[in-house]
Amino acid sequence: MPPVFAHGRLRLYLLKLLDEAPRHGYEVIRLLEERFQGLYAPSAGTVYPRLAKLEAEGLVTHATEGGRKVYSITDAGRAELADRGGELADLELEIRDSVTELAAEIRDDVRGAAGDLRREMRAAASASATQVEDESWKAAKEDLRKARQEWKEQARRAKDESRRAREEAQQARRQAKEAQERAREEVQRIAGQLQEQFAKSGGVLGSLAGAWLGGGTQATSSAGEAAASDAAAGADWAADLVPTGDPARDLDRLLDRFRDEVRDAARDRGVTAAQVVEARGHLKAACGRLGTTFGAGS
Repeated sequence: MPPVFAHGRLRLYLLKLLDEAPRHGYEVIRLLEERFQGLYAPSAGTVYPRLAKLEAEGLVTHATEGGRKVYSITDAGRAELADRGGELADLELEIRDSVTELAAEIRDDVRGAAGDLRREMRAAASASATQVEDESWKAAKEDLRKARQEWKEQARRAKDESRRAREEAQQARRQAKEAQERAREEVQRIAGQLQEQFAKSGGVLGSLAGAWLGGGTQATSSAGEAAASDAAAGADWAADLVPTGDPARDLDRLLDRFRDEVRDAARDRGVTAAQVVEARGHLKAACGRLGTTFGAGS
């Protein structure tokens, strides 16, 4: 029988279950069994070590309630779940396929058992064709009837689960696509606001940008010193943001980091009218340098 979960997929699905609600280990096992309509249930030796590893990675945490560990997803776990939204949708389809394959194997097993039973019944009938049907014959027929009924019920449940999994996967894909569109629109909106502020040569961000880059409330002595200061400040800034391979997305992440840090500086230090005036010069110079940078790469 092929594995129900491919490598790393059970880990992702555990995060999904904990994102729905905090759960203890036995409840996670029971939920997995329900999702597979009783056709598959992972062992405790499969689930608990993975929960412990997720906790060691900081993706889940636990609290003890009634002598049991109740696991909850962390913000880091939700972030990974969001980043792997498309993979989660594919996983729902894989689960559907796994349920279908398991149901097919059960159906084949039932058919094989039914065939063996029929052959045994024919052999018994030919050996005692003239004898009155006895209790063993009736029991054999009843066993066959029950086997057929059980197979029909399992096939029906597998079909229902397959349909539900397909619908959930389609919904998950739609939601992931909508989330990406909303994120793209938000980035475009913020970029538009920054561009408008640059064009007007005003705004609080400029003064804070100057203070954040080392200017404070004093102007740099020359354009050469400003460029050297910017290069030194930018050498290690945002080094924790690992490149994604998509330059547009990397730029969006840098803009988000800039906005967040400037906003924190405004909240902590406050903003004066003099800083607002000085900010205009900083923003205008930064806009010109960035325009030159992007123009040179085109």
